[in-house]
Amino acid sequence: MKSSTTNQSRGAVQADADRLADFVLFTQRSCILNLSHELNRGNISFPQFFLLTYLSSEDYLTMSDIAKKMGHSTAAATGLVDRLEKLGYVERIHAAEDRRKIMVRITHKGTELVAHMRKEIATNLADIMSEMDEEETETVDHARRAIGNRK
Repeated sequence: MKSSTTNQSRGAVQADADRLADFVLFTQRSCILNLSHELNRGNISFPQFFLLTYLSSEDYLTMSDIAKKMGHSTAAATGLVDRLEKLGYVERIHAAEDRRKIMVRITHKGTELVAHMRKEIATNLADIMSEMDEEETETVDHARRAIGNRK
């Protein structure tokens, strides 16, 4: 009996996962279109924006931290930072204990951009979620709780 219940539970989880995957694909497409339009106005690429989002949740990141988080070489990370620094979204600072160590932190301008984009994404998601039926809402809520519990 337990095996049958486990199989049913796995089937329900898979059905939820399939519905959630559809939701993610749909919202991703919608969010990326809006995000692309907004970022193009500020001459920011997706990788640069993703770096800003990482920096917005940290005091600073080193170049090697940035390379690791972005899945790039240190040289590529330096290029991302160079462009963002020229646009005024990040700044480089030297570590007090070792002046050779360069740390990168987001500026007020960068923080404002991330906050604006987050608000745009949240508004877009709210519009999408307002049109969801009860089953879709339950699936998203279940996934949100499961993801929240993993932190």
